[in-house]
Amino acid sequence: MKIGIDGRAAKWYRGTGIGTYTYQLINSINKVDNINDYLVFLPENSALDLSDNFNVELIRATASANFWDEVRVPNILDDSNIDLYHVPQNGVGLYTNINCHKSITLHDIIPLRMPETVSERYLYIFNNELPKIINSCDGILTVSEFSKQDIAKEFNFPINKIFVTHLAAEDIYRPLDKSQCKKILEKEYNIKEDFILYVGGFSPRKNIIGLIEAFSLLPKDIKKNLKLVITGKKGISYSIYKKRAIDLHIEDDVIFTDFIPLEKLPIFYNASELLAYPSFYEGFGLPPLEAMACGTPVIASNVTSVPEVCYESALLINPYDIKELSTSIERVLKDEALRAKMITNGLIQSSKYSWNITAKSTINAYKKIIES
Repeated sequence: MKIGIDGRAAKWYRGTGIGTYTYQLINSINKVDNINDYLVFLPENSALDLSDNFNVELIRATASANFWDEVRVPNILDDSNIDLYHVPQNGVGLYTNINCHKSITLHDIIPLRMPETVSERYLYIFNNELPKIINSCDGILTVSEFSKQDIAKEFNFPINKIFVTHLAAEDIYRPLDKSQCKKILEKEYNIKEDFILYVGGFSPRKNIIGLIEAFSLLPKDIKKNLKLVITGKKGISYSIYKKRAIDLHIEDDVIFTDFIPLEKLPIFYNASELLAYPSFYEGFGLPPLEAMACGTPVIASNVTSVPEVCYESALLINPYDIKELSTSIERVLKDEALRAKMITNGLIQSSKYSWNITAKSTINAYKKIIES
């Protein structure tokens, strides 16, 4: 097989879910496949050391260039005798008028399920462009069984042409010395106390308001030496979250770190008491898996794909029930036997996922799409 892959997100959006997925997919296929040939479109300085069966076509553009721009890809594809072209970023940037099989990775359909939580531009893409892209696709990859069913139902796409390739925690997520990690955070981020951690975006669907409110309900003896650390780039919702903390008189106990470099995230996971991830909707949800790989207990939502990913290794809660979230946090903080069980189960669960498995599943999907 000769496979073309749009790898732009591997450089431009590294550190986001789609960027991590694209980077790790290319990197892992490179490790497990020396038989098939690949043509990968990448920006310059993408830090991917690829084998001889990988040819790289450099895209001389920046992340500010819209993915809908053709960026010279279609003409190159027409001249390359590609069997299949794969666009990993929800189909954005797929040029449909090319003479080969076409596939996309559609991670989720959040804009259609929770339109109020995404930008107008992204909503426009899903409402007006994505149906055309899907109609031109010979197969769709997605990241969970939940998303597979969601996509098939929404677009009436043949379910036997939707392939699940789960995500995984990267190798940097592993247990580290907790006291050493706490010292690093005290020195570099001035975080001195024990803390509950949130990792993810600032979209309203992530339920950060609910998490702040749940934290405020904790008994005083627990909150006394405890912080809530919310990582992630401060988006347009930041002022809303900050105001809610002020209104609840806990502004000194809620720390917004802003963007955290990828290499620092394992330190945050390992130094925390637990990860709270009360999202309303996820196509997969990597932070719970990353936390579990670090040996950190996880409290997460019992909706959409999250139970599939966490299985019986996290404490699953109704994200719409603030009191349940608060009492679950209290329980995990107090119950040492429960914490120990969650840590062990989490390490086992996270080990079931690997990027090499993802790569092999993807290659198998490519073969089936071409053969069909």
